[in-house]
Amino acid sequence: MDLLGDTMEIRFLGVGEACDGNQPNTSILLKTDAHETAGRILLDCGFSAPHQYLSLNPSAEELETLWISHFHGDHFLGSPLLLLWFWEMNRTKPLNIIGPPGIKVKIEQAMELAYPNFMSRLGYSLLFQELTPEKNLQISDSIWKTAYSEHSQPCLSLRLELNGKSIFYSGDGRPTPMTRSLAAGCDIIIHEAYDFEDSGSGHGSISTCLDFARNCGAKRLALVHMQRNVRIQCADVIANFQRELADIEIMIPEKGSTISV
Repeated sequence: MDLLGDTMEIRFLGVGEACDGNQPNTSILLKTDAHETAGRILLDCGFSAPHQYLSLNPSAEELETLWISHFHGDHFLGSPLLLLWFWEMNRTKPLNIIGPPGIKVKIEQAMELAYPNFMSRLGYSLLFQELTPEKNLQISDSIWKTAYSEHSQPCLSLRLELNGKSIFYSGDGRPTPMTRSLAAGCDIIIHEAYDFEDSGSGHGSISTCLDFARNCGAKRLALVHMQRNVRIQCADVIANFQRELADIEIMIPEKGSTISV
């Protein structure tokens, strides 16, 4: 594979929570090859993710794998539009769709609600794979490992290993001992941080995520899925934490931000 100087490019298609009117839903696109227009792995696909993806003018065949962390709408209900666009663009390459138990049924139900009787017309195959913490998965040169976070619905955090790099993506939810073990030694942690402190909402927080990153030995931490008002107010808080944690680079990405690992 012709890599981007032996790196991966992480593009934040969106970084917002479900009701943020300024930041699209949190969705992460991974570009692993210099010949890719946009990227071949998409992590979560909420309401607003497809339009952010399509704005990059990717080819219909480029995306190889769609990951769904859990079945809240801002993380998976953009999938029908994405699948429809692939059909419109005459895709023929199979698409891997990976997620928690029930992923096939949920995607098929969403597609039937959005575009009734359309699944049989797609013209390309959907290759569904259910993941649990007890099961790892390898797709071409990528390895997928998971652990459950603490959320209001079962949500899988992901460790993705590819070409000597490792990325941790939390989906939603507070850290657990399992997710701490999963994230240990990753090149970057991308974690939802809904509030300043834990609030009992089943979401992560800025303070918990910083402790999480420190305990995992991370050098880079990207905070996403912040509550929209917290996001506006967090700059000074993050600056204070950054002074205390000089060994960890703390990032607050915006829609369209890209970084390399």
